[in-house]
Amino acid sequence: MTMTDNLTATEHAAGMADYIEDGNRLALGLGNRGPIKLDADGMLTADILAAYWQHGFYVFEGAIGADELADLRADVQDVLDRAPVEDGATLNRHGEPALGLEFELPSYRFAKPLSDPLGGTTKNKGRHPVKLVEPTPAADAPASIVQNLMGNLQMMDSCLRLYAHPGLLAAAASVLGVDFVPYNEVSFVKEPGLGPAVAWHRDGTTHWDAADWEQGAHGFNFMAQLYPSTAGNGVWVLPGSHKQKQVDIKQLMAESGSERLADAVPMVCAAGDVFMTNRQLIHGSFANTSPDRRITLNAGFFARKRILNVTTARLLGAVETFDADRIFERSRMIAVAADARQQRFPGEERYPYEPMLGHEDDNRWNEETRLSVVKNYNLRDMYI
Repeated sequence: MTMTDNLTATEHAAGMADYIEDGNRLALGLGNRGPIKLDADGMLTADILAAYWQHGFYVFEGAIGADELADLRADVQDVLDRAPVEDGATLNRHGEPALGLEFELPSYRFAKPLSDPLGGTTKNKGRHPVKLVEPTPAADAPASIVQNLMGNLQMMDSCLRLYAHPGLLAAAASVLGVDFVPYNEVSFVKEPGLGPAVAWHRDGTTHWDAADWEQGAHGFNFMAQLYPSTAGNGVWVLPGSHKQKQVDIKQLMAESGSERLADAVPMVCAAGDVFMTNRQLIHGSFANTSPDRRITLNAGFFARKRILNVTTARLLGAVETFDADRIFERSRMIAVAADARQQRFPGEERYPYEPMLGHEDDNRWNEETRLSVVKNYNLRDMYI
């Protein structure tokens, strides 16, 4: 069945069935999943690194424990419950002031149900070249829904604590070096029968023409899954595409005969698993016509050498230079998060993030640093 517009959600889901079956089989055969394993030097074991660099992503199974998962789910639900009733509104559905109005940047991004708001547009520097199918939502669907939560670390204390997960930070150091640098954080909300699509794209836009370009030039994202990620609600990737410098997504779709790229696989996992995903991978997600909810917490990181003193335009167009002071101030969020995490999980060993060693007393987690460091921290986000 070739996907066309004007499909109902039910027709769209039915048309995906064979593709999903094949994708699941391919995904589970890649050999790129398992628990976080560190060697004697505190770095990811060689087999994990080899699988990550081969395929462009790795599934860390069971990375988030039951108590932490419960904290995260509760915080996300609270933030969604107190969201503005629509884009630009100041009240939530309870008639109270909406959460997030105290921050300088918008905390919520809205979209039409089952739409593809980026595909085929010039938004995000034009990196989503083709629009995906937009099925027709149910008659009682709302006019718009929350697609993203922005600035996770200031919106939810549990997300701040997760940011300093020692196993995940060790993974970041293993891939990017011990002086790795943070990018930004965003939540993706894909409610069943409503969740919008994200058109096929690659995240990086700055270093493709660099003389020293390589397969990790644009860093990676951690993608923590609060509910099971399935082929119906999750992100699909084209394994190995992070190694390709030039890719024509329009041509790939034309050759595949539809939005369902040949050889792509779904990123499937259980609740509490975390993906480590190369930002150069071709990836996207279809409109969520499945019966399953997905909530993904994204946190991105770069190698310091790829961001230091780089001048580039961010996704919304502002041109900035990321000097050492900017990197230091943005990196304080890792130190504050480490202290917050130790307060919540005192028996867990804190990850020694090298750029912040010796600065612990300036980055304790308390109400003072909530206002001076954490509030509006995402004004200092960086992008390559």
